[in-house]
Amino acid sequence: MEKELTYNTVIVGAGVSGLYAALKLPKEQNILLICKEDLPSCDSMLAQGGICVQRDETDYDSFFEDTLKAGHYENRKESVDIMIRNSRAVINDLLALGVRFDKEADGSLKYTREGAHAKPRICFHKDITGKEITETLLRNVQALPNVTIMDYTVMEDLLVEGNTCHGIVAKAENGDILRIHAENTILATGGIGGLYEHSTNFPSLTGDALRLAEKYGVALENMDYVQIHPTSLYSEKPGRHFLISESARGEGAILLNSKGERFVNELLPRDKVSAAIHAEMEKEGTKHVWLSFAPVPAEDIENHFPNIYKTCLEAGYDIKKEPAPVVPAQHYFMGGIHVDRHSKTTMEHLYAIGETSCNGVHGKNRLASNSLLESLVFAEKAAQHIAGKEGLE
Repeated sequence: MEKELTYNTVIVGAGVSGLYAALKLPKEQNILLICKEDLPSCDSMLAQGGICVQRDETDYDSFFEDTLKAGHYENRKESVDIMIRNSRAVINDLLALGVRFDKEADGSLKYTREGAHAKPRICFHKDITGKEITETLLRNVQALPNVTIMDYTVMEDLLVEGNTCHGIVAKAENGDILRIHAENTILATGGIGGLYEHSTNFPSLTGDALRLAEKYGVALENMDYVQIHPTSLYSEKPGRHFLISESARGEGAILLNSKGERFVNELLPRDKVSAAIHAEMEKEGTKHVWLSFAPVPAEDIENHFPNIYKTCLEAGYDIKKEPAPVVPAQHYFMGGIHVDRHSKTTMEHLYAIGETSCNGVHGKNRLASNSLLESLVFAEKAAQHIAGKEGLE
């Protein structure tokens, strides 16, 4: 059966960017948010390490340089500036919404460090930061009377007239074809990990929005910029690989070859660490290397990395006593649908945010823990532009 639906804004994807956009759109708007699978099956849930923030005014230059250096200086500087300058406001907003970031005894935020960061500037909740942020945003969105959420609803096409988007065509769980008319459409369908044999992403992330953008001549950018994460838990089983956060190495965990020797500076950018692991595996003829938590106090493993500890234990590795096997896996897509500073695509009334978009923040290689921040900042930019506001600055 075919149904006609009408909304002010339709958002495709229920990760952090889609949820935050729904929260930031005007409350008088009638909004539809759809997701391809069940609500927990979004990659935002998987983010472990945390979310970056500018510590204070003196941290701007360092944060900016760290982001550009990791991105091989191919970053769009305007976008990096927007992200950094709005980072503290986003963190404060998340705290107000109920996100439980880890704190020091005096109540101030705890910060951790990850590879390629000059200093600790990452807010976190244990080792399940993405889950904490996503679930908090979801609770807040579900409380909004102006937002309808449909899960198991798959976008199949865009409604296009000339160079203007008028909504989407979607297939509902019961097989109904939904023609969803909307003044504005926001694409937040995540990355492309489901297309890879070895990925830390959910299999449902298959670049749906990118395919439709190409179909309608919407500009794409840096489609070959794919990040490999150095440390996914090695497994012979098919499907998504469990990620072992870079913050583990930021807190002291080290990489070892089959002889138990260190072979790389663990805090180099991800692409360099991944390349070093591949080279070591090739040299030794092995399928993985080892990640040792020996330098990390047992108490820190329990408090900061409880989910990593539990998952490794279930796989047969007690990281308090022995190293765990790790291998690089596809992790993040820096390219995507080209957008401007307002997350606008080259098609009128069509926006793209999160991993689906390419606003140039990440350049050729993403700096650890910039993804959640970038997603939230530019989701708000899209919502503000739709609302007719100037922006965050």
